[in-house]
Amino acid sequence: MRQRKNWVLAFSLLLTLGQSSLLNAQQSPNIVLILADDLGFSDLASYGSEIQTPNISALAEQGISFTNYHTGANCAPSRAMLLTGVDSHRTGVPNIPEMIPPEQAAQSHYSGILSHNVVTVATLLQDAGYHTYLSGKWHLGQAPEKLPSSRGFERTVTLADSGADNWEQKPYLPIYKKANWYADGEEYQLPDDFYSSRFLIDKTIEFIDSNRADDQPFFAYVPFQAVHIPVQAPQEFIDRYEDVYSDGWTVLREQRQARAIELGVVPADTPMVQMASTEDWEALGPERQAYEAKRMAVYGAMVEAMDHHIGRLVEYLKAIGQYDNTVFIFSSDNGAEAMGKPEQNSWSNRRAMASQGYNTDYETLGLKGSFNAINPGFSSAAASPLAYYKFYVGEGGLRVPMIIAGEPVAIKNQLSNASAYVTDITPTILALAGTQHPHARNKGWYGGRKIEPMIGRSLMPLVEGSSEAVYGPEDAVGFELAGHAALFMGDYKIVFNRGTQGDSQWHLFNIQIDPGETTDLSAENPLQLQRMLRHYQQYVADNNVLLVADNYRHEIQVILNALHHVYRDNILIFILLLLLILPFWVVYQSKRKLKRAK
Repeated sequence: MRQRKNWVLAFSLLLTLGQSSLLNAQQSPNIVLILADDLGFSDLASYGSEIQTPNISALAEQGISFTNYHTGANCAPSRAMLLTGVDSHRTGVPNIPEMIPPEQAAQSHYSGILSHNVVTVATLLQDAGYHTYLSGKWHLGQAPEKLPSSRGFERTVTLADSGADNWEQKPYLPIYKKANWYADGEEYQLPDDFYSSRFLIDKTIEFIDSNRADDQPFFAYVPFQAVHIPVQAPQEFIDRYEDVYSDGWTVLREQRQARAIELGVVPADTPMVQMASTEDWEALGPERQAYEAKRMAVYGAMVEAMDHHIGRLVEYLKAIGQYDNTVFIFSSDNGAEAMGKPEQNSWSNRRAMASQGYNTDYETLGLKGSFNAINPGFSSAAASPLAYYKFYVGEGGLRVPMIIAGEPVAIKNQLSNASAYVTDITPTILALAGTQHPHARNKGWYGGRKIEPMIGRSLMPLVEGSSEAVYGPEDAVGFELAGHAALFMGDYKIVFNRGTQGDSQWHLFNIQIDPGETTDLSAENPLQLQRMLRHYQQYVADNNVLLVADNYRHEIQVILNALHHVYRDNILIFILLLLLILPFWVVYQSKRKLKRAK
């Protein structure tokens, strides 16, 4: 009798432990990593948005939503860190290649291409018996050995560039001669009925379906183009936001702040600062107001369209019986992008857009052939109540939504304000899959080469509920992008923003109580500032961070690099022709002089 009681007690204990652990499933879970592009902190309904994202909200109810998660300030560095768990300066991608100045590009660790001294999470999952798929933007290298098909992904369809049109295969900036799409390492031609969000989910479903017959789990990485410029969406979604933004960006920013407070996403007394780049909405004329509101309507529509197609993937997994064993991770690579200039619809800009095959007409904004982007006012609202946006290291550039969810996740519908970083995603995925990083088990070697160790930490203790934090008050995490710099330590953050929106001064904030970065504590707490500055200098030394020139501006560098890249061949041809013609011109001039002398 006692033996039976002991058995029952042991069984009950095991059942309790199973319920408190992350995975209720017995087999290795499928993992779906979804990455939005340039999605702001409050752009999801579950984070305070008016944009309808019911499918992502449903995922949030099935897991934990992080409210203090930080990524990189632009595309490629974030993606390099996301897929490796290694600091961007050690991955070869400290900045996007389109923005790297020549003096930095000459250094091997500033190539803007994912180095082979890091191992992707896809490679490690493949080693662990996973099928690995990628459908979407890569932006980490275009050479055959640099494409995702050579970095651990079994099946791929990928955009190698920083962005492209969402309706057809054409570049969005003159820096590219064409939109470079690849499938399984080979150049790829998009279908005639292409819309990016629909297409990427179609391919993800196709890849998963191709291996349904075996018992292997899968890892599907889906990096959307939404809502990177050009911001485009189907008309049916645009219509839903026709009158939503007519009150302007200041009102929207305040509405989202109130909603985020109501949901518990930010503290109740969170203050908010208005960015200097935000124009006075009331000072705009009716025509300009209508145009800006339409641009934001397309943005909201593009977010909802992405959510709609995520819902299609969820329904497919339910239909094939794989939903119950799938963990979803959703996030964004950085904050919203403020590229929509006030003169977007000016005559000069319309001519420039027309030369690239685009129009900026109000009637067709967001549709095929249209070039659209939101301006700093609405970008600031997309980050509400945070300050700044993409490219800058204020919270609006670095803090984004992040959700870990799914039926196997034991904790449901909870928020976490614990510190978390983009480098934590790979170790978390490896923990989910029950495998390890080779740096630890192989003394820093993998595949016959020395590799970088991960700096990120598994978020499993947070997701399981076994701990309220994985970073302590003394743990320092640094970040640098093109001279912008930040360091996190406990509740505090130091910030250095340069350029048109920064003042090139260090500031200290308590981002737990002041996520909007409204109150600089540098004068009040100089010892904390100096302490964190010493940590940042150590970060610079440890990661060989290179300085940028005082006159560096990322907007200008993109133009210079574009001129070099696009027109380099033409310039060389011109120079060559000059060199060929020069001897004949010299002879001709000599003969003319001789004739005159006679």
